[in-house]
Amino acid sequence: MLPNVKRPHIRQWYRFIPTGLTLGNSLCGFGAILNLLHIYAVTTIAERAEILGTSAWLIVGAMIFDMLDGWIARMLNAMSLHGAQMDSLADMVTFGVAPAVMVAVMAHTLDARLIDYRWVWALCAVYMGCAALRLALYNVHAIAGTGKPTEFSGLPSPGAAAAVVTLVLFYTDPKLDADIAMLSQLLPVYAGVIGLLMVSPIEYPHVGRWLGSARHNKLKMLAVITLGILYGWRPRLITMLAANAYVLAGPVAHLVRICLTRLPVPPPDTECNEAESH
Repeated sequence: MLPNVKRPHIRQWYRFIPTGLTLGNSLCGFGAILNLLHIYAVTTIAERAEILGTSAWLIVGAMIFDMLDGWIARMLNAMSLHGAQMDSLADMVTFGVAPAVMVAVMAHTLDARLIDYRWVWALCAVYMGCAALRLALYNVHAIAGTGKPTEFSGLPSPGAAAAVVTLVLFYTDPKLDADIAMLSQLLPVYAGVIGLLMVSPIEYPHVGRWLGSARHNKLKMLAVITLGILYGWRPRLITMLAANAYVLAGPVAHLVRICLTRLPVPPPDTECNEAESH
C-alpha cells in the first residue's frame, strides 16, 4: 500500500485546467473565422449556409468553454489576474471578431443589395470595436472591484455573439426553407445596434447567477423547466428567441425604469393629515 504522500504539484497542475478551457474558447473562435474563408470557394446558397452553420456551431462551442473555464476556476480556487486577461482576449476573438466576420461574409457572398457593402464594413467595425471597449471596461471594473456581482453594465459580449449566432443557426436550418439572403441584409444593422448596447449603461442580468438562484425560486424554476421543454420541441427556434429576448430585455427594462422615475409623485392627502392631527 502506497503511503499517503502530499503532492502539492498536482494541485498546481489542476490550476492550468481553466487556462486550457480558455484556449479552447479562442481556438473555436479562430476555427470559425478560418472556416468562413471556405465560403468563397463554393457557389450554391446551400453550401454557403452549411459553412455559416458550421462556424456558428464553433462559436457555440466557444461559449461552452467560456462558461466552463470560469466555473472550474472558482471550483479549483484558480482565479487569477492572468486568467481574467486571457479570458477577455479569447472573448475578443470569439465573441468580437468572429461574429463580425460572419456578418460581413454573409453580406458579401449572399448578394445583399439593399445595403451598400461600405455600410456593412462600418457596422461590423462598430460591433467589433464596441466588443473591445466592452471587454476592456469589464476588466477595469473587475480589477477595481466596482462591478456588480449580479448584473452587467452593458450587454455582455457572449450575449451579443449569441444573438447573431442563433439567428444564423435558425436561418441555416436545412429543415427550414428560410430566406438567408434577407437575413444577410438585415443582420449588419442589427449587429451595429448590438455593438452599441455593449457599451451602453443599460444593465443586464448575469444569466449564470440567475440560473444558480433558480433552484431557490419556484417561479424561476418553472421558467427554466418550460424553456427546457420548449427547447426539446424546437431547439433552434427557442434558442434564437431566448438569446434575442435577452438582448431586447435590457433596453425595455431600462425604458420602463425611466418612465417610472418620471411619473409625478401624488401630493399628500391634506384632508387625512388634518383629520389625524385633530
